[in-house]
Amino acid sequence: MAEERAQHGVRVSPAVSAAVGVGGLALVAVASWSSLLLVVRGRVVPGWGVSAGLLVVSLLLRWALSRASRPADASGPARKGAARTRLGSSLLIVAAVLGIAWGAVGDLFSSAEYHVLRPAGPGGCTAVVRETSAFVIGYGEAYAVGRTGLALGESGSWTVDDGYRPVEAGTYELDWGRDGGLLRVSGTGVDPVVRGGLTDIDCGW
Repeated sequence: MAEERAQHGVRVSPAVSAAVGVGGLALVAVASWSSLLLVVRGRVVPGWGVSAGLLVVSLLLRWALSRASRPADASGPARKGAARTRLGSSLLIVAAVLGIAWGAVGDLFSSAEYHVLRPAGPGGCTAVVRETSAFVIGYGEAYAVGRTGLALGESGSWTVDDGYRPVEAGTYELDWGRDGGLLRVSGTGVDPVVRGGLTDIDCGW
């Protein structure tokens, strides 16, 4: 009965399994070192959190594909190819884990805070801000989040003296037009914005 089930089970080509598994891990490794974030029901999932979730899914998929493509008797070249695939996969996993850890530690030590700004613009385009501070300097990045809830990179950034956080303090303006939004952040007389301050919020309408 066990042999019969194995014969009728779903089989995947080892080459396809390897390509999908390595491709998924490569995507996660790239994502873990990218400036991305996800908004779900008004809550921000940082890029390192998104990458951690993708890594778990990718590893589960890789495990399932390896079981479905496991040959009964592998030849010498096949074993060598499998060894190279395992080595490449291991390196990609290490790169992804390092990227995730770097992002998480960065958020922790810079006391990162994420803000979803209201109102949203036409078509649901939303401005999201990440504010951090380190060594008495404040930093901020703005992201444009469209209908998918995903931002693949920052739209702009700024630096403020003395660790001041303009969005948290409410010293900002967000204006929407037909072609997108404009975010203006401002400091105070003693904590001025020393770089940046104007960011176009464009979701690619």
